[in-house]
Amino acid sequence: MSDPTHDSSDSAVPLEALASLPKFYHPMVSRDGERVACYYDGSGRNELCILDVESGELEQVSDGNVPKSARWHVCWDADGERIFFHRDDGGDEQNDVHALTTDGDRETIVETDGQCVICDVSPDGRYLLYASDEGEQMNLYRADIETGETAQLTDYGRPTWNAMYGPEGDRIAYVTNETDDLDNMDAYVAASNGSDPRRLDVGENGSETSVADWGPDSTRLLIEDNAEDKPRAGIYDLERNSVEWLGDGEHVEYPATFTPDGRRALVLRTRRAATVPVIYDLETGAGRELDLLEGNTTVVQGVDRPFLADGRAVLTQTTPDERQRLLAYDLGTDEHEVVLDAEYGDIDPSAFVDAEYVTYESGDWMIGGLLYDARQRPGADPEATGQPAVVLVHGGPHAQYTRSFNELTQFLVARGYSVFQPNYRGSTGRGRAFKYAIRGDWGGGEQEDIANGGRWLMERDWIDEDRVAVFGGSYGGYSAYSQHVGYPDLWAAAVANVGITDLRRLYEDSMPHYQHILEQQLGTPDENEDLYRERSPLTHVDSAESPILMIHGVNDPRCPVSQARLYRDALVARGWADGEEFVYEELGEQGHGSFDIDQKIRSHRIVADYLDETL
Repeated sequence: MSDPTHDSSDSAVPLEALASLPKFYHPMVSRDGERVACYYDGSGRNELCILDVESGELEQVSDGNVPKSARWHVCWDADGERIFFHRDDGGDEQNDVHALTTDGDRETIVETDGQCVICDVSPDGRYLLYASDEGEQMNLYRADIETGETAQLTDYGRPTWNAMYGPEGDRIAYVTNETDDLDNMDAYVAASNGSDPRRLDVGENGSETSVADWGPDSTRLLIEDNAEDKPRAGIYDLERNSVEWLGDGEHVEYPATFTPDGRRALVLRTRRAATVPVIYDLETGAGRELDLLEGNTTVVQGVDRPFLADGRAVLTQTTPDERQRLLAYDLGTDEHEVVLDAEYGDIDPSAFVDAEYVTYESGDWMIGGLLYDARQRPGADPEATGQPAVVLVHGGPHAQYTRSFNELTQFLVARGYSVFQPNYRGSTGRGRAFKYAIRGDWGGGEQEDIANGGRWLMERDWIDEDRVAVFGGSYGGYSAYSQHVGYPDLWAAAVANVGITDLRRLYEDSMPHYQHILEQQLGTPDENEDLYRERSPLTHVDSAESPILMIHGVNDPRCPVSQARLYRDALVARGWADGEEFVYEELGEQGHGSFDIDQKIRSHRIVADYLDETL
């Protein structure tokens, strides 16, 4: 039965207008603190741009010669004349490193067989530090920018990440694991050529330690560890081999950066799906939250540190109903100004709906989530009942929904769908025990959390329990497939975007560092053959009853398109027909999702039309 309150043809937030609103990605402060490089799609296509902070002028320096999709970050060189960026082929993430001058000239810096990820630039500008799986596992390399020669710096059997030069350029810090515990992660310091590595004495075997920043005097590191369950930030003294922790451990806190004088540190505190910067005085240990709206505020990247020449910190800020802005924040006065504002075009910002943080019981856990009530949109009847809804499942699985502007969510809400975003067990932002609760149990307890989130939503008196769909991408796509076969009577429909259906096949098709993630989570397929088979949605395809939409990019390296094709073929073998019991859509020249405006419009339109027809 159609819903008279759900008029998809007259939305206050038209898809094309929303998806076309300009957005910036991966802002990075230049070493002189006067400019910010970022990807920006104001031209209708993703381009590399430079913001002059003083004048507010945003200049486009690329001309279609950077990736259409802004998945990967950028990095300034030392003298501010060039910007390094990742370039792949149609989203396949087999990245090479290119450089673009501020005049728009492009040059290839690193070309590899495999994935290459920019880490840092040496202070003298001579070397580019990067991670690559060209030697099979992800390890550290450096490229001599003057000669073009490359050298491998580390040779670990497990992935090596998060590398950065010290202030003098004579040392590097990075993260890897040499223990038998796959959950373990340790921080190391080595000479700039990779020699004389030294593991920091932090945490315990099985905890995760990482490095966020070097102190300006080269004797301290800003680090993170979760040995006490909740991640916390600390200052590691390299001369004393000791650490002083910041805060009292009450909150989940992730380190961000030292201030330029080294006397304070910025960390990001997570609570109730909000991310709030906290500034700590390192002499007194006192900390205070910055005076900002409750939402998701992050510290941007910087070749040196994310500070302007006048000492102000550069932050991004967004809330559930406000698009992302770039701020310059004075840590002394708490005054801040917008240096790159969000644009809304012809859309009235009041059309967007704020989120409510809610909790519900699932097994032994209390699960938190964000609820967007479609009755709160302009023109809606706040007393209306019988509303359709969508449970939107995040990927990862180690990620979380935060109080951030979500374009797809607002689009669905504007069309009359209430949206619920659960942070199921395995999500970040809660602590180590909650994050690890999914280990060895993919397709188990976390799927019960998602199903219970759906049941909680269906119990709201304004929701039509017969018109609720489950929708997710990446691991969320795996969850949509898992819900489709594991809870066939619960959902009116499922939507799986770049999802997983066959775990063993995923392992076999993955890059080595992604195989490592699967080994962390599930062991190897040979060790746990029954688990890999049992927790693969493809195994249980005969249990499916509700309709399903499958969307997948053909160049996806994380969840290859074969995952969707296998499920489609199994449905056909059951006698299901494409366009009737299921709908299958492949997106050409697209990888693991996309930031490209035209590609977003196409995929969002497919989803919206399907939900309108099905619900």
